[in-house]
Amino acid sequence: MTEILQDSLPYDTGPRGLPGMRPLAVEDWLIKDEAFAAQMALRARLLSEAPAAVLATSEAGREAADELLQFVLDWLDQNDRSYGISAKDVTRPDGVRVPVDRSDPMGTLGHLVQEDMCLMQKQGDAHVLTAAVLCFPASWRLADKIGRPLVAIHDPVPEYDDGLAKRVQRLFDGVQVGRPLWRFNALHYAQPDLHQPWRKDGDLSQTGASPTYPYLRSERQSVLRLPETRACVFAIHTFVVRTGPVTGP
Repeated sequence: MTEILQDSLPYDTGPRGLPGMRPLAVEDWLIKDEAFAAQMALRARLLSEAPAAVLATSEAGREAADELLQFVLDWLDQNDRSYGISAKDVTRPDGVRVPVDRSDPMGTLGHLVQEDMCLMQKQGDAHVLTAAVLCFPASWRLADKIGRPLVAIHDPVPEYDDGLAKRVQRLFDGVQVGRPLWRFNALHYAQPDLHQPWRKDGDLSQTGASPTYPYLRSERQSVLRLPETRACVFAIHTFVVRTGPVTGP
């Protein structure tokens, strides 16, 4: 088992009320950390070997996916000088050159940044998942959720009751262009695997580190509205840190 770990989390994971959103400066939207090269190598392998598991774009999401790719390219050009941006390709901070494939915007995004990205678009009264690159799922499968609204996406989460669902929907409705929001979660896991689409009974603990659950996994989740299609981008930066000794074989 290859561990891809960060040294620490860049924020305090103390208790906060749900959904726990706070303002985020646009220039701080995307981040990279000491696990960049290793995470990007794993993303490349997943995108190559299991694209159906980590990529999805519905017909309804194609225009927003095109806009998101250009938005990220412009954001990197303006906010992160460690990237080299040209019309045809991008040179990442680890020296890898990524072709800009306009026919596969979500796949291209998967090779550019550490964040997974999900596009949520308003259809009727609900925001629906219309496109995503999701290399590092935590106990959910993209194929089960594409084309479904927020409430259905959060079906397995006990805390996601009707009241919270309405609050989250209002939050997505209220996100303004140029004023993104962010939150985090944090759970202790038995394994450090970044790609964990399946949850097994007893596979994670919310109570703290132990020899059984020595890895703290935290997602820095942000919501940003695209200016043209008005789609919401739900971006997920995944951290895994070791908080206890590893036991067993």
